[in-house]
Amino acid sequence: MAAGKGTRLKSKYPKVLHEVAGKPILAHVIATALQVAPAHDIFAIIGHEADRVREAVRDTGINFVLQADQRGTGHALMVAREALKPYSQVIVLSGDAPLITAATIQNLKAFHTAHNAAMTLLSADLADPTGYGRVLRKSARAAEVKAIVEEKSANPTQKTIREINSGFYAFSVPELYKHIDELSTNNSHGEYYLTDMAAVFNRARKKVVVTKTANAAEILGSNTRAEIVDLDARLRLAKCRQLMAEGVTIFYPETCVIDSGVEVGADTVIEPFVQLRGKTKIGADCRIRSYSVITNTEIGDNVTINPLTIMDDSRISNGAIVGPYSRLRPGSEIGENAHLGNFVETKKIKLGKGSKANHLTYLGDSEIGEGVNIGAGTITCNYDGVNKFKTVIEDGVFIGSDSTLVAPVKVGRGAYVAAASCITDDVPQDALALGRARQTIKEGWAAQERAARKSTGK
Repeated sequence: MAAGKGTRLKSKYPKVLHEVAGKPILAHVIATALQVAPAHDIFAIIGHEADRVREAVRDTGINFVLQADQRGTGHALMVAREALKPYSQVIVLSGDAPLITAATIQNLKAFHTAHNAAMTLLSADLADPTGYGRVLRKSARAAEVKAIVEEKSANPTQKTIREINSGFYAFSVPELYKHIDELSTNNSHGEYYLTDMAAVFNRARKKVVVTKTANAAEILGSNTRAEIVDLDARLRLAKCRQLMAEGVTIFYPETCVIDSGVEVGADTVIEPFVQLRGKTKIGADCRIRSYSVITNTEIGDNVTINPLTIMDDSRISNGAIVGPYSRLRPGSEIGENAHLGNFVETKKIKLGKGSKANHLTYLGDSEIGEGVNIGAGTITCNYDGVNKFKTVIEDGVFIGSDSTLVAPVKVGRGAYVAAASCITDDVPQDALALGRARQTIKEGWAAQERAARKSTGK
């Protein structure tokens, strides 16, 4: 069920596309459903911003049903009638409840089948059930449901009931579509409510039963910004616990932001206030130090990422050391045992094995060989205002501090570039390149200048 707008979010984006733990809320629900059923048996009912929702989860391979006019949850299943006709049972999930587990879905299905019910509700006990529909059982120990009473219709005694309707259901498809047209819009919103199917089935003397989840948190929805943030925190803490169970040390996990798709190898240490985003994959025996933000990046084994390093769509090989204060922009490939240090920025480069760029350097659109030393303040001038050009630095090159390499340019194997040089032509193998003005000394000039300023009062 993913057609709603989510008006309480006060957002121009569909509710189910708001992100928790690094991906859309709906994507979490779909990922769980895929653990229970194949993609071709999963349908997302979409409506508000339908094209945007479809595009966001298209790669999951699931099916879509369009609810062009959103007239309630009951109406959503009305428009799905043709799609669901081939099935004997259907499980209805809330697209805005990302904590639901595959085990609970399986239990709901099994309970429904065992009781041969027309409708099975998933319920939960909440410490504060305010705002939720209460489940009224036919007796305290009975599985059969007498009614679902919404908060605004509940009397004082019914409001003390803590068992609430979660909005997750199992239905017999033939029974559902035999009776769904009996739903009424006689309510304050003029909508068809799926919860009313319990009363419809009871009138028809069809069995309605309820099964309760032991983990009330997993049915929580995301109707407000505060609820989304709470869900995000729960998912991220669960992710940290999963990684720690797999052999990762995470100090102060409540301060870390680790997306659900992140992978981390055993014996890696993650310090406080680290962010690991997207599809980042980190190897074993690494240390990711505080305040680093790493997105869609693959990191090998025995890598050290020093504090306040930012990486996007990059690749770091085994044994490399990066940071502090480094910025790796997309397409950066850092070789085995290479070093990138303080205030070094890279973009679309290959830095070879054992090469170093330790200070105050920009390397863009460059191919750098093995054993290269890049001096402090070096810049590869890759952009002429219209086009980007490539710099090639071969193995064993030494680039002196404060050099500028104006691309396209190539520095041959084993060559030296003198400090403060501006290199505009290719440098042959094993050559020394100097591209700077000859130093001139004017004895006494500074003293004369100071005296002149003093006499003029400037």
